[in-house]
Amino acid sequence: MSTSEQPRPQRVVPLVALVLSVIAVGVATWTALRPASTGPTEPTYTSAQQSDAKTAICSAADTVRRGVSLNTNLQGPGGEGDVVGSLAVAANARLSLSDGGQYLITRLDPATPTDLADAVKQFANTLLDIGAAATAGMPNSDPAQAARLRTADTQNNAVVDRCK
Repeated sequence: MSTSEQPRPQRVVPLVALVLSVIAVGVATWTALRPASTGPTEPTYTSAQQSDAKTAICSAADTVRRGVSLNTNLQGPGGEGDVVGSLAVAANARLSLSDGGQYLITRLDPATPTDLADAVKQFANTLLDIGAAATAGMPNSDPAQAARLRTADTQNNAVVDRCK
């Protein structure tokens, strides 16, 4: 075989570049001319699904509300002088706040009506903030913590109203 029969690299490179250019133009044209997607569609839920989701989250919110109320109002079993009892009561209060917030978030069903879901998320996140601040040693008398507590009361009432 003579060297004149073999393709020369000077001829192959432009040919490959031409083929790749044609492919790129074809892909670009297809992308530009294809119908635009409408994006993901919002799921729809039946009224029964929404009702079930509302019932479930309202029950969860009631459980959290009772748990937080119980554990944040306990007194140490040995009175004011019972340091260990007081620390245990404080730990339970912090735990009920943090776990209560997390419980609500995990119990939210996608079918929950939007206004109720938003109110529950806000309340749950505020409970988490209160619990985290309390765990960090912030007393309820601290202005920021007191503001969070007032906000939680307002948000709790908003959830109760939407659960009626």
